[in-house]
Amino acid sequence: MAKQSAIQKNLSRKTLIERLSEKRNKLKKILSSKDLSFEDRVKTQMKLESLPRNSSKIRFRNRCFLSGRPRGVYSKFNLSRIAIRDMAGKGQIPGLTKASW
Repeated sequence: MAKQSAIQKNLSRKTLIERLSEKRNKLKKILSSKDLSFEDRVKTQMKLESLPRNSSKIRFRNRCFLSGRPRGVYSKFNLSRIAIRDMAGKGQIPGLTKASW
């Protein structure tokens, strides 16, 4: 089980990302235009840098829905490999069975 503080920190990042994603995308779109003057580009870049770091999508970490484990998470199920193996062995995931031969 992951620390509750790490899980909560990740959830607060997610809400910050959702709240500021539109503003961040607009600034990035302005920066990508070719006909922008140098001064305007610098001003726009400063506005983008003034946004909180945790509002960037890359700072969000995929975590297991059950345990909060940050590594080995299958995005299709939102579960870690360990949780998937346990649940598949018990038959709790439809269409997924443990291999045996």
